[in-house]
Amino acid sequence: GKRLGLVGFGAIARETARRAAALGMAVAAHDPFVAADDPAWTQTWTQTWTPASGPVERTALDALIAGSDVLSLHVPLTDATRGLIDAAALARMPTGAILINAARGGIVDEAAVAAALRSGHLGGAALDVFEREPLDAAAGAVFAGVPNLILTPHIAGVTRESNVRVSAVTAAAVRRHLTGR
Repeated sequence: GKRLGLVGFGAIARETARRAAALGMAVAAHDPFVAADDPAWTQTWTQTWTPASGPVERTALDALIAGSDVLSLHVPLTDATRGLIDAAALARMPTGAILINAARGGIVDEAAVAAALRSGHLGGAALDVFEREPLDAAAGAVFAGVPNLILTPHIAGVTRESNVRVSAVTAAAVRRHLTGR
């Protein structure tokens, strides 16, 4: 019954959407690089949740931030996304909302997240990436004593299987580029 907002709608966000839909969440996303007519917006992942507008509502960023119970970030760190989720964006989120950043450090203003959690405006946050990595005692001091916060190291993809897959994808891309096939 909650609404998941996805900032970015690439491969990882689409997998996140599929899992959220299976849990009965309404899903909305913002991604200016995914065309409005892209089939990803209307793909149906479950038999039980198929609203008329399709499983993922294409939404403007400000509306997504203001209307999501859970906001999950799935964008690269660029000049346009650096500091995207700052104190002003956090203030627009619904009281009690949850923020998830497993994308890139620097997209979120960490001090603003800590302040929003301390004040009770944010209900929780899970951060897997940080402005400064690895997160040492000095950089992590902003999070000391902050309630409802989960901090994890960005190493989920560091497995034997993911290394084999990344190597295969890289080799295939180089081959396509060199041979045209």
